[in-house]
Amino acid sequence: MAAGFEFKPGERINESALSRALGASRTPLREALNRLVAEGFIDFRAGRGFFCRALSPDRILHLYEARIAIECEAARHAAARAQPESLAALDTFLNDSTEDYANCTDPMRLLELDEAFHLRLCALSGNPELVGMLQTIYDKIRFVRAADLRQLQAAGRSTTARHREILDMVRLGDALAASDAMRSHIENRASHATDAVRLAFADLYAPRDDAL
Repeated sequence: MAAGFEFKPGERINESALSRALGASRTPLREALNRLVAEGFIDFRAGRGFFCRALSPDRILHLYEARIAIECEAARHAAARAQPESLAALDTFLNDSTEDYANCTDPMRLLELDEAFHLRLCALSGNPELVGMLQTIYDKIRFVRAADLRQLQAAGRSTTARHREILDMVRLGDALAASDAMRSHIENRASHATDAVRLAFADLYAPRDDAL
């Protein structure tokens, strides 16, 4: 609910109503809310309670910057550590998903395919901590990224060519080129953060028939 902005940005979370809706008592609910605060999914204001996190270009940009740091490092390590069979499996996934991606009209399915590539590439680094951190980042920007991918597809573009370029650099064992290709790819989408946030707000307050 927090990741998908079922609470509106900046909205105070009514613990009593949420407890009734989830069929959970207040104690485990409060523990869950405190954990979400610690993980950055919601905010706590002393004396006022829990609130949905803000949906702002600055906050999304900060998450993209963290994503760049994680994924570039993962690509660098993947170029040095990835095994041939793992690279072949990711290559097969990319080939098999290209047509699905091109014909897909569901933004969440687009996002699922995109995240699957990046998380699988991150796993090639051999560092599960990087994978865990990346998954958390994705959970926080999922709603905005879905809006961004929908806009990208509407313009007749996709991320698959960029993915192929990154994977090729990893396969060649060129750590610097793999890291640079990943940075270029993510920075390109980060530059559209303001537009993506605007689209996400439109989905929240004036949802389309096929919106999230």
